[in-house]
Amino acid sequence: MLLLVLLFIVVPIAEIYVIIQVGQAIGPWWTIALLIADSILGSMLMRSQGRAAWRRFNAALSEGRAPAREVLDGALVIFGGAFLITPGFISDVVGLIFLLPPTRALARRFIVRSVLRRTPAGRAAMFATRRAEDAVWRRPPADVDSTAHEVDSDPRRLP
Repeated sequence: MLLLVLLFIVVPIAEIYVIIQVGQAIGPWWTIALLIADSILGSMLMRSQGRAAWRRFNAALSEGRAPAREVLDGALVIFGGAFLITPGFISDVVGLIFLLPPTRALARRFIVRSVLRRTPAGRAAMFATRRAEDAVWRRPPADVDSTAHEVDSDPRRLP
């Protein structure tokens, strides 16, 4: 319920406040021009990043791997484009975070970790991974006892 209040009441009020502040700083017509320009540039960026995500998705399928990362990237590109097309400067920042590859990788990592923490299967997987990593670090060093003999690589010489 708190998330819905934040999404439908607080965010639009913050967007309007920022638009008014920018309008007072640079003028109303420049503010409108800036909002239109970032929507157009956002749609162009979404198109190019969407194509790149689609190519990576097809490459993952052709390699026989599960395209989990590529699917999440595609979803983030779609959401990023929607945020950039929506008028407002706060939504533009979020849209750029989802559309630019370096920040999209950070957002993807954050989303995966938060989803894993919230689901029972994800918590079990994180717990198992942590226990396995701890077991590797706590394992005593291995002592290997072996013997070796020299092999002559020249086939003409017989022993």
